[in-house]
Amino acid sequence: NNVNPPRPIGIHSQNSASIQIQTTKLIAQLLATSPRASQAEARPTQQNTMNVAGPARSRPAPLSDGKKRRGHADYGVGGRADAADVDMYSDVPFFELSLDEFEEYALARLKVLRKIEEMKTRNLPHETFRTQLDASIKANLVVSASPDSKRKFDLIESKKLDVASHFILRAAYCRSEDLRRWFLTQECHLFRHRLETAASGNDGALRDFLARNEFDLDRVSRSEKERLRDKLLSVPGAPNPVEYGSAEYYRVPFVQALRLVSRRECYVERGNAYVPLARIVSIVEAKFRLSLSKSLTSAAGVFGQVAHDEAARIGPLLQSMNTQHTGPGAPNAVLGADGEALLTAANVDDLAKQSMPLCMQQLHVGLKRDHKLKHQGRLQYGLFVKGAGMSLEEHTLFFQREFTKIMTGEQFNKGYSYSIRHMHGKEGKRANYTPYSCMKIIHGNPPQSAAEHHGCPYKHYDDSNLSALLTKLNIGNSGERDAIMAHKRDGNFQLACAKHFEVMHPGAAGVEGVKLD
Repeated sequence: NNVNPPRPIGIHSQNSASIQIQTTKLIAQLLATSPRASQAEARPTQQNTMNVAGPARSRPAPLSDGKKRRGHADYGVGGRADAADVDMYSDVPFFELSLDEFEEYALARLKVLRKIEEMKTRNLPHETFRTQLDASIKANLVVSASPDSKRKFDLIESKKLDVASHFILRAAYCRSEDLRRWFLTQECHLFRHRLETAASGNDGALRDFLARNEFDLDRVSRSEKERLRDKLLSVPGAPNPVEYGSAEYYRVPFVQALRLVSRRECYVERGNAYVPLARIVSIVEAKFRLSLSKSLTSAAGVFGQVAHDEAARIGPLLQSMNTQHTGPGAPNAVLGADGEALLTAANVDDLAKQSMPLCMQQLHVGLKRDHKLKHQGRLQYGLFVKGAGMSLEEHTLFFQREFTKIMTGEQFNKGYSYSIRHMHGKEGKRANYTPYSCMKIIHGNPPQSAAEHHGCPYKHYDDSNLSALLTKLNIGNSGERDAIMAHKRDGNFQLACAKHFEVMHPGAAGVEGVKLD
């Protein structure tokens, strides 16, 4: 055919030589579920080169051309988005990134999403939440303008950063149900915050947003509004009688307004919810959530092939993105007064693999796999991370992040938050509990089923299971594993544990203050 193939996204190598991404099936799949793109026909593509610029009728212009595009955020004073341009991320971006930018953009957005999760766990007051989130967005997703510019922020680069980072993380977090759920939850909070902030006191901007993003809402006529006057005014938070005449109401299927229905913030009649313009944000968020959820699920089906084809470049970045930016020395590491990195919910996964004793490592693995721990396991592991320097807030965030994968936040708060606060001396007799000693763990009750992970593996595992575990975890070489097993057979369980630590940290014996005996 005579149609030129679309230009693919490119990635620059370190020497700035442009390299085409041939495996853009993932991004193309993400686009395929967008409301507008699904109705348009894709242009023909060359073999092995996927159409990432999108269908012919929905392809956006390059972000670098300075033109405002439908569905992409703009930034005004203070880095706050204009409601008319808050992004629905319906169009795949069309530009080139270096490998460094690819990772930096993703990590910048991860900071904001993790900040949202952290603040939700701490149950901050609404205004404090909004203020801190605004500050995080400004610090990470808004690019400062050059010194000679009249603006405080670089609109084009901020737009590029926001859109690119969303799609990179969308690709990275599509791999599993847990990752998809986490990403969807945080992105919806971010989207709602931006739209509420920008539309606050500006109904005209919200109307413009609805029109730009093709929200086909049924506006309630004046006569019908008068017929329902008493019922609409009886809804909590409804406009006062003076403002009612000028207030706009929209009729939507009640299933699209479940959040408002559950809070009794709208009137429902004959299967329709009557929603004032000021509360339309909930309807918009529901549509955003549905579209993003479908995109993530669809993209999961092609991620494996993409990661395999891109094994030398972006594949590893995408596969490890959810664990990036968390280790000691990373930009988001929490430092103590002595400058050492503290144990946090963000870095505990990395430290568990490298530095935790086998008993705690097995508890960590069990928590990550089952998303819960039995009572003895919670005590043993909870007191350990407390003793290792994890604060009450980080401890709660860490456990809540896992437990709420199989239960609601309310169930976690009712069933488990108290015991965590009790460990930290904030409840009950407010005692300062210490971690279990090795002897207490060794002589304590062994695990009774596969669902229990407490105890000492060197004491409670038989030789074959322990040897298989050490091999699976790649603990040292065969000679070092044999030495560990020899201590276990002799009943020297603490020496076996010390040998394990020595193998994992070869230079530890020479560090001042570290004793391996």
